[in-house]
Amino acid sequence: MSVVSSLEFRPAEPADAAAIKAVVREAYAKWVPVIGREPLPMRADYDKAVREHPFELAIENGRIIGLIETIARDDHIWIENVAVAPEAQGRGIGRKLLDSAERKAVEAGLRDLRLLTNSAFVTNVSLYKRLGYAIDREEPFMNGTTVYMSKSLP
Repeated sequence: MSVVSSLEFRPAEPADAAAIKAVVREAYAKWVPVIGREPLPMRADYDKAVREHPFELAIENGRIIGLIETIARDDHIWIENVAVAPEAQGRGIGRKLLDSAERKAVEAGLRDLRLLTNSAFVTNVSLYKRLGYAIDREEPFMNGTTVYMSKSLP
């Protein structure tokens, strides 16, 4: 007997903050040994972030399994964080969340999306490149390298 999964998307509410933090910690845990510290999203105050920024959540069978946090700027949408629970990675959920950021940009009349990541997160950099993001610049940060990326929409 197979279990049918129900994937849905909805905006976050303040009550989701603890579950968001848990998903972020799970998703980023694999990078701790790679960079020798917790990535900054693992240290964020999600109670505050959920009040201040829009989050789109991916919900499966009643559980948050992915999220994207965005910030509208004057000339672009800033993607502050994308995280997908380890057991849900590789199923296109991150891509769907990034697509929602693109829709937000278009609806706001903006043509650019921007984000940053750590150069050591090679699978993330590769994913963003496959989805049309270009590397704008790289800067040293905390014994590593921050990669700034952007995507222009048609």
